[in-house]
Amino acid sequence: MDGQLVPWENATVHVMTHSLHYGSAIFEGIRCYDSNEGTMIFRLDAHIKRFYNSARIYRMSVPFAPDEVVSAIKRTIRENNIKECYIRPIAFYGWDEVGVNPQGNRVHLAIALWPWLPYLGEEGLKVGVRCKISTWARIDPRSMPMMAKAAANYANSILARLEAQSEGFHEAILLNGSGMVTEGTGENIFLVSDGRLKTPPLSAGILPGITRESIIDLGQKMGLKVEEINLSRSELLLADELFFSGTAAEVTPIREVDNQKIGNGVRGPITQKIQSRFFEIVRGKDPDFSAWLEPV
Repeated sequence: MDGQLVPWENATVHVMTHSLHYGSAIFEGIRCYDSNEGTMIFRLDAHIKRFYNSARIYRMSVPFAPDEVVSAIKRTIRENNIKECYIRPIAFYGWDEVGVNPQGNRVHLAIALWPWLPYLGEEGLKVGVRCKISTWARIDPRSMPMMAKAAANYANSILARLEAQSEGFHEAILLNGSGMVTEGTGENIFLVSDGRLKTPPLSAGILPGITRESIIDLGQKMGLKVEEINLSRSELLLADELFFSGTAAEVTPIREVDNQKIGNGVRGPITQKIQSRFFEIVRGKDPDFSAWLEPV
């Protein structure tokens, strides 16, 4: 917290913290993996770049340079003697002044990390998850900057996720104001149709996912035709395969949407190939993608 290592139970903030009241925090989700070459952080540079881009969109001045944040992340991992974990850098406004305008509040930066099991469950990685098209629309980019990973954006995700889980689904898929597919509540989405890999474009109003970008690159190197294209709800239902991608979700198959089976209702063959290759990459077993791994 602000350059100092603090015990987990003491890492607290004041109840009047601006970002608690107004959602004005920006953050990242990053993973490190136990690989053949030791503990490695997946695409750290890309995550740090997005972190500072989010801050730039919100006109937030992060009080530490990017290389200082990188060093602090690595130090926190080493000091905790942890081999695999989820990493959460977060920048937030403090408690100096109350009001919508954040100016006058000090910007704080904290880095937390913890072991995290598969986000949508171990079974979800193997057999896929059940999803619901949410009745909540994804925030319009004219209302909120979806290119930024900001805390306020996730109020939209919370509502969609609660709705889906209350109806017995694992996750929600949100459409935008034009009825086009955007993403899950915390994951990007990919569709496989006739051997082609498709994913909504950034202009649909999605977060520019680091794992999404990685899957696009990986798919192309695997010889797949990859398209960033607007997708309708019907195209989801008619897909041969669907899967989520994300730091937390990694590569998670989708077996049902609105109680309708996708393909054969199991993890599809292309999804399985991408998923297997992805886990080889993050564990340092694929030298073609070694540049994506940052040693601790």
